[in-house]
Amino acid sequence: MDYLQDLKTIVKINSFTKNKAGVDKVGVVFDKWLEELDFTKHIYIREDIGNHRYYTSKDNPNGKKLLLLGHLDTVFAPEKFETYKEDDGWVYGAGVCDMKGGNIVALEALREIKKQGIEIQNIDVLFVSDEETGSDDSKYLTAELAKKYDYCFVYEASGKNLEVVTARKGVGTFFIDIEGKASHAGNHYSDGCDANLELSYKLQELVKLTDLPKGTTLNVGKIDGGIGANTISPYAKMTFELRYKDTVERDRVLKEIDKIVNTSYVDGTTSTLSGGIQRDVMQTSQASLNLIKNIQNITGQTLPYEERGGVSDANIVSSNGVVTLDGFGPYGDGDHTIYERASKSSFISRIELSRKLFEYFIKNKDFN
Repeated sequence: MDYLQDLKTIVKINSFTKNKAGVDKVGVVFDKWLEELDFTKHIYIREDIGNHRYYTSKDNPNGKKLLLLGHLDTVFAPEKFETYKEDDGWVYGAGVCDMKGGNIVALEALREIKKQGIEIQNIDVLFVSDEETGSDDSKYLTAELAKKYDYCFVYEASGKNLEVVTARKGVGTFFIDIEGKASHAGNHYSDGCDANLELSYKLQELVKLTDLPKGTTLNVGKIDGGIGANTISPYAKMTFELRYKDTVERDRVLKEIDKIVNTSYVDGTTSTLSGGIQRDVMQTSQASLNLIKNIQNITGQTLPYEERGGVSDANIVSSNGVVTLDGFGPYGDGDHTIYERASKSSFISRIELSRKLFEYFIKNKDFN
């Protein structure tokens, strides 16, 4: 399991999204490893976040194309969680399952292909640097590159029973700024226009858009407003998140949000909406189910699958028409906490799964 030493190397490098130097240091390590496998690197320079890294193999114009997708960043600031340890069954550290461990699975499977003397063709790798903060920069690059590919495997963590992921909710983050009019709450109460009161009406109307049976949730996670108890509030602001399972629900809720924003429940107040959809929905498709069936035929083993409420960059690729499966990384838990861990046995299973699929794909130029 030499690959666990490689995992240790990158886990002990802090790659908090805002730690550009650390994220880039991890990227340089992957540059070396992938160049050893004859990949050509393409670096997308960024000033405030880590550079995005795209690695291309030999192109065969007669075959389909597969993208392997991961991210280099993790969630803990420097000196908060930079240890790495192992026991008989688990490895522990920031990113061991989310998703430095997944990147290692993809890398090791490619190494196994190289050891077999098979030339890697039409399999490319994209590692972005800002996934943990919403991919606000990289989503445009990912969407553009996705147009080149027929398939995408995303190396986020697998499910507990080594499920891959066929669907993820779409997510959007929005802000409403409300402008009212200040006045003295005692002497001139009626002269004011209460932005806080307007916010309270809007909040209740927004939350009503939640439809749990359809998988739609709207959460007002933060509110702010006003000056003090003796002043009618001249301003208020709320931050809310929308999650949805299909485009019909997305369109329904977005239309209703606009109505709520443009309605003044308190005379004299005005409201402005900003923000938007960060990652559109990834829906289970017949094409993704067919791919799972083909994978099971190729490997001779059952490949369970599941849908998740959380999002990943799989949403971006899938919403651009690419047949996408997520969850090809190791199984783990405790991600985004100091208890993050990944199962050693799942590394073995996932590396072997990817190796078989890469070998078949290269030899047959498709998964059919």
